Amino acid sequence: MRSPLIDRRHFLKAAGATFFAGLSAPARASTLDTDAVFATAFQKRDGSFGAAILSEAGKILHQVALPDRGHDVAFDPVLRQSVVFARQPGTFAVVFDHSGRRAPVTIASVPDRHFFGHGVFSPDGALLYATENDFDNAAGMVGIYDARDNFRRLGEFPTHGVGPHELLLLGDGTTLAIANGGIETHPDFGRAKLNLSTMKPSLVFVDRISGDLLESHELPAALHRLSIRHMDIDAAGTVWFGCQHEGPATETPLLVGRAALGRDLQLIDMPDDVLGGFRNYIGSVAANRDAGTVAVSSPQGNCFAVFDAASGRVVASHDLREVCGLAPDHAAFRATTGTGEIADPKGSLTHNPDFVWDNHLLRIG
Repeated sequence: MRSPLIDRRHFLKAAGATFFAGLSAPARASTLDTDAVFATAFQKRDGSFGAAILSEAGKILHQVALPDRGHDVAFDPVLRQSVVFARQPGTFAVVFDHSGRRAPVTIASVPDRHFFGHGVFSPDGALLYATENDFDNAAGMVGIYDARDNFRRLGEFPTHGVGPHELLLLGDGTTLAIANGGIETHPDFGRAKLNLSTMKPSLVFVDRISGDLLESHELPAALHRLSIRHMDIDAAGTVWFGCQHEGPATETPLLVGRAALGRDLQLIDMPDDVLGGFRNYIGSVAANRDAGTVAVSSPQGNCFAVFDAASGRVVASHDLREVCGLAPDHAAFRATTGTGEIADPKGSLTHNPDFVWDNHLLRIG
């Protein structure tokens, strides 16, 4: 029997109302007056889940309750609203206004689909695109939602791969880069990986208007267990991606690469001590376009590294326990951890003992 995932209607009434009613006028004002804020999902020490807006000082400005674990946050700069996606195989996403002026909206996945934790808005904020799983057919899909009509689902198109994770919108406003992790899952089996021997990860470029496949890039057959998961775009428009290796721990393949339309995938060489420190797992990728750098994190390896985007050279490596969330901040990066710490660009730590920060951190400028 298929296991139930969540009572979505009940969640909308409980979590959405709690968030909106809990915002004070000073909190709303402080959000609007802050030059940059950051959004992330979290788990509290009491076992509850939510998403938070953080100030540059690491203060929690707002928080919204979630019925289960969240993953990533996408931001619409036109209407200035964010959406937090459930961690796979979750069936909810919550849209909220970080100024507190509009009540949250819950997006429920349609039958036979679940979210993969990531999404992106169109440049005009009218459409939201989300990676989803057609789990009975083991096919990746992109769901399309009308942000001007209460996030009504308009349709979908294929990701041309299995197990899609993060997707990004390129600077042309029409091309989506999608990381197909290659891992088959089904909610009947939780997060179990069902096809490790036949994995086929890829990074594809798709036209968001037509849904047409523009290019598909696959790793060499010998690296078929190198799951492409997270990405960001540098100042030159190059897509940087991070991988998670599903093979033996004795293997240490390169875990970071870059791609662009019309060019082959390139895996980035790096010193052995940096590569080994990642323990075959990249948790998030963030580009600092102003500084010309890209950072990748490894919560398993308790570290993150910074690359020069032009040369691909590692320029810094930092130890930080259970670090995963990364976001550009001034000339460096802000990081969050599974121990409740927030590291600012100078390395100073802010600790909140009640919170465990989740995988990703989004800068809202």
